Amino acid sequence: MRESQSRPRTQAERRARTRAALLEAGAKGFSRYGYGNLVLEKVAADAGYTRGALYHLFRGKEELAVAVVDWVAERWEREVWEPAQRMTTPVDVLVELGRGHIVFCRRDIARVMMSLRVEFDGLEHPVGAKVAAIGKDLAARFGAVIAAGRRDGSIPPGPPAKTLGAAVTAAVEGLAIHLAGAPHDEMMAGRLVCGLLGVNADRP
Repeated sequence: MRESQSRPRTQAERRARTRAALLEAGAKGFSRYGYGNLVLEKVAADAGYTRGALYHLFRGKEELAVAVVDWVAERWEREVWEPAQRMTTPVDVLVELGRGHIVFCRRDIARVMMSLRVEFDGLEHPVGAKVAAIGKDLAARFGAVIAAGRRDGSIPPGPPAKTLGAAVTAAVEGLAIHLAGAPHDEMMAGRLVCGLLGVNADRP
């Protein structure tokens, strides 16, 4: 590959590449060490940049954390939510979301949401509020899919759709924390979702 092809050619491209590297390193760092124990100098070093380069793009740990949360959420949308929407029935959509989330959580970057949620639980903090808002939005969206399944008869009556949506997201996240990457993790995620929905995991 020629040098002109391998290196960013404009300042904007260089800035974007630096930002992407810092976000990925930040996501891994928050996942492993949490917010309070994360050292920004280590994030910069892990990304291959200086502390000054990090502060040129982010004013501090809080701004980096908010950006990391947004970055991970955007990747989850592309890699998990959007592919699942191609399924033909609400049950299949929800099962695919569960399986896709487990696959997504095999990487360190994906665990940042749960790490930060636990750390900021019960505290008033912009990062915690951001993570909590994303969780509530997901529960509502899962609930909307469940409501669609109830309307077409594929999901039986039960708890309110939004409540069940929150239960599904919480259960899948819990499974991902302990078993993402373990043998049969996708299969277990699919069966977990079916069990909460009250449908047959071995349906056609």
